[in-house]
Amino acid sequence: MTALDAISIITAKRDGGELTDAQIDWVLDAYTRGAVADEQMSALAMAIVWRGLDRRETARWTAAMIGSGRRLDFTDLPRPTVDKHSTGGVGDKITLPLAPLVAACGAAVPQLSGRGLGHTGGTLDKLEAIPGWRADVPVPRMREILADPAIGAVVCAAGADLAPADKKLYALRDVTGTVESVPLLASSIMSKKIAEGTAALVLDVKVGAGAFLPDLADARVLARTMVELGTDAGVRTVALLTAMDTPLGRTAGNALEVAESVEVLAGGGPDDVVALTLALAREMVAAAGLAADPADVLASGRAMDHWRAMIAAQGGDPDAPLPRAAHTETVAAAADGVLTRLDARAVGVAAWRLGAGRARQGDPVQAGAGVVLHAKPGERVRAGAPLFTLHTDTPAAFDGARSALDGATTIAAEADPAPAAPLLLDRIA
Repeated sequence: MTALDAISIITAKRDGGELTDAQIDWVLDAYTRGAVADEQMSALAMAIVWRGLDRRETARWTAAMIGSGRRLDFTDLPRPTVDKHSTGGVGDKITLPLAPLVAACGAAVPQLSGRGLGHTGGTLDKLEAIPGWRADVPVPRMREILADPAIGAVVCAAGADLAPADKKLYALRDVTGTVESVPLLASSIMSKKIAEGTAALVLDVKVGAGAFLPDLADARVLARTMVELGTDAGVRTVALLTAMDTPLGRTAGNALEVAESVEVLAGGGPDDVVALTLALAREMVAAAGLAADPADVLASGRAMDHWRAMIAAQGGDPDAPLPRAAHTETVAAAADGVLTRLDARAVGVAAWRLGAGRARQGDPVQAGAGVVLHAKPGERVRAGAPLFTLHTDTPAAFDGARSALDGATTIAAEADPAPAAPLLLDRIA
């Protein structure tokens, strides 16, 4: 048997060669154990950024990361399992109404989520704005919640033993300029989702100014790669490509987005949040082999019942007042006209600077910080009327937030209100 070592694997990929299954298995196992140094794995990651991985290599890379830890199994639950993953955006609060809605339709939803970094918000940060709510749920308790017909959904942090190779490699890629690689992105996402043990998966791949991938062609490649990985692993997988040039809904920030999600569950909420929640719910219900109509279930109020039960099952108080920021400031429209552009990334950066996000993993966030949007593209605005309301506990942050929003909007003086831009851009299965 040929001896394996990091240098020969790095040079093989650097020179455009294909890595063997044995090389992939060895290097990921050795890196996870600490036998391959960070600088060596950084070099290999950069070689992959430049040279890529083919479908076989990507599938093996994903399998090796799954094999580095525990794989959950929910096949004995009395209801079918289905999950959703979003690649992240601004105001992307969809998991909050979606998980209880799909549970109310008859599925079990084991939603392992993450925290925000930079301009994109994290689902766990949003839910932790609810007094008492806990993100850490032991697997036996997860099973109890998922099996309970009155709950059926759990949104929690992944355990340390779930794809630990990915956790270590993700942190390295984040600081070495090697995030932008479709094979590494796809395998990172799918290793965790496959290890989670769900039978079906719906992917929400964001495209646009506020997304990680602004280019539709690149997003299609990522979506197709993830669908292939899921399918090859026996997970029914479908991807929706959805627009992220404009923030979803009218809030960006943790408690602000929780409040907006509750509005959706109560039968109201912004049209775009409702539309995307229902689109994803229909895909998840179909993937789970169920016949319920999510629109009817949402209108019935049953999704709200599941939300309240889900929050309470993780220690939260669904009736408790949400945190409010100590300080607010309004940014007014500069002119009369129609708002024709609202840059999602700028709004996300503003919310981050106000305290809703973090620059580094582990940084604290403010539950009440964020941005409220008083107008969306296609709506008329008046000079001097509120365009944004900024929320923070640290008023010194207002200057940075206002700076982020400079140039974030376009107001056309003579334009007629335009129809909303399409939210769903493509579907890949």
